[in-house]
Amino acid sequence: MAFTLYNAPQSTCSQRVRFVLNAKGLAFAEVQLNLLAGDQLKPDYLKLNPHGVVPTLDHDGAIVIDSNVINEYLDEVAPATRFTPQDPVARARMRALMHFIDEMPAAATRVPTFNLAFLPSFRKMSAPEFEAMAESKPIRREFMKTMGQGGFSQTEMDNALTRLRRTYERMDREIAASGGPWLLGKTITLADVAVMPSLVRMDDLRLADWQDLPRVGAWYDLIRAQPAFKPTYYHGSLLSERFPHLRDELPASTLPLRASRASS
Repeated sequence: MAFTLYNAPQSTCSQRVRFVLNAKGLAFAEVQLNLLAGDQLKPDYLKLNPHGVVPTLDHDGAIVIDSNVINEYLDEVAPATRFTPQDPVARARMRALMHFIDEMPAAATRVPTFNLAFLPSFRKMSAPEFEAMAESKPIRREFMKTMGQGGFSQTEMDNALTRLRRTYERMDREIAASGGPWLLGKTITLADVAVMPSLVRMDDLRLADWQDLPRVGAWYDLIRAQPAFKPTYYHGSLLSERFPHLRDELPASTLPLRASRASS
């Protein structure tokens, strides 16, 4: 089986798929796209993925898109190492969690990501350049226009971080109910892989907010200890490695929520 993964090092969705490929020991060719340069919007790539996002998997000429769909596909074509429960009820619970993860933390993570990491690049554009770039996004157009060149407001940032906090609390409840150490019990599933990049991203942005949830902290330590983690997060996969300004203290605009959480 020949796999080619079109992805971006810092893309959280790409990191999901790289983790599963690495965990399964599947060799794959990696085509890295520069998202800020618009590689994902070029005609040749849009023929593969009309959504204009990463990742895209080419498996012997069969094209599969969407990170969660790709990971379920990989579990079907390479089942020796499985991330999907055999039990139908457990499988349904896993998929419900994956839906929650895409609706809550995955979406919320974009707000601090764009505000803190990508916004400086967008501010260098002229207004017509930014408008053209936003219009070119097949499924992120409205998101980009809402952000604009001024960035998301403090209220929008706070709302995103609050949604992430609710995610950690949901994770804590799921781990407690299943007996852990993973979300669904003793075995890692695609639900764990799906939420992993959001926690890594928030940790990288120094906005981790699960210190008072020891089950979540233990889960985070455990997933980072998996053999697939290090090759998935090769150098350049963290935003702080790609954007030098993130190595300094976060802007003051992100601090109020952190302070209020610490004092609550």
